Amino acid sequence: SHVYQILPRTEEMAGKTIYNLNVRGKRGNIVQTFPATEYDFIPDRLVVKKDDLVHVQWTGSNSHDNNNDGDDGEGQGGTDRSNFMEMSDQSESYPKTIKEAKFWDGVESLTDPDADGTDIAIGLASAGYYCSKKGTKNCDEDLSLEGRKKHIDDKMNNAPASYFGHVLKFTKTGGMNYVCTRNNNFSNRSQKGSITVKN
Repeated sequence: SHVYQILPRTEEMAGKTIYNLNVRGKRGNIVQTFPATEYDFIPDRLVVKKDDLVHVQWTGSNSHDNNNDGDDGEGQGGTDRSNFMEMSDQSESYPKTIKEAKFWDGVESLTDPDADGTDIAIGLASAGYYCSKKGTKNCDEDLSLEGRKKHIDDKMNNAPASYFGHVLKFTKTGGMNYVCTRNNNFSNRSQKGSITVKN
């Protein structure tokens, strides 16, 4: 069973359309996950207006079980992990660096108003293992990129399985292709998507 919580809108969210950008699917290859699906972002092609909001968030597991039907995937067996990084083009399989990623220059967080675009990008790229670059009012410095003593594991095994993410507000139009770097090299399906922000 699963438990979830619906939080009230903040004043700044009132009257706005909020899109939920999430992850679906489960660990395993196309045969092992049938009749479900391998990991994918949902929706994987999102077009919004500049006044709309997008909540990027997901859930995962540390005790996934395919009923002995196989456990193909990256990282420690039985674990689900996702992250969210900007990339140049859907045909590519690798992300931009945080410094190269320009989409975040036009984004604010309504759930962590002190976070700038770099902080948001770091949180999404690390699935919340790092909550920002240096710390914010909602992100303890000890959990930031510069404050954490232990680095994130290459396969994200020590990252949180679930991530509350950010409710994003857009300050300019544009678009971004994005990719999950963990679930991107063990089958014919890659975990990618795009956001387009229009006037």
